[in-house]
Amino acid sequence: MNNIGVMGLAVMGSNLALNMADKGYKVALFNRTYSVGEKVMQNTPHENFTLYKTVEDFVQSLERPRKIVIMVKAGKPVDLVIDQLIPLLDEGDIIMDGGNSYFPDTIRRHKTVNEAGLRYLGVGISGGEEGARFGPSIMPGGDKEAYSYVEDILKDISAKAYGEPCVTYIGDDGAGHFVKMVHNGIEYADMQLIAESYALLKHVGHLSNEELAKTFTEWNEGELDSYLIE
Repeated sequence: MNNIGVMGLAVMGSNLALNMADKGYKVALFNRTYSVGEKVMQNTPHENFTLYKTVEDFVQSLERPRKIVIMVKAGKPVDLVIDQLIPLLDEGDIIMDGGNSYFPDTIRRHKTVNEAGLRYLGVGISGGEEGARFGPSIMPGGDKEAYSYVEDILKDISAKAYGEPCVTYIGDDGAGHFVKMVHNGIEYADMQLIAESYALLKHVGHLSNEELAKTFTEWNEGELDSYLIE
């Protein structure tokens, strides 16, 4: 039996699945367009991967309680996948949305899934393609009991800072996706600040490209050291 399933095998989904497989978890894979899944299997084969053609076979391959991560575009596609899964799952099974869903949508979905006797987690995932592959920051919110079933997996695949996993249970309902939204807002503000600093140094300070490169390198060696400055 597979330990966990991933639905949606674009860049984030496929890399998150690879991360899980590398940590020793057996991962069931499903993509609405089967050829996308075939490309994943061809380009990044892994002994812990099994690709399924039908949702029914995908679901039946999972150990109980089933744990399924949805990695599809935010919005209506998430609702469509949930509607597809609910009739196939059993009481206590866990659905996780790992996309950038709007937190009120996550609150609504949490209620819908709970009413069906299932558990739901809205999981903010930060780090992009590289983070998904080698260790993202993870912000799970929703059913706390459900989190206890996936906590070890999320900690194993997460980034590590000062020896600690970059994941913690955020809170009920849409808390995880709310925190991810705030995180994104802070990140975009940082990006704007960096861009404006560059513009001022270049067009007001008249620094050359070489001088700009040296300045940003020096910044990245001090307290401003960060992925964004890099």
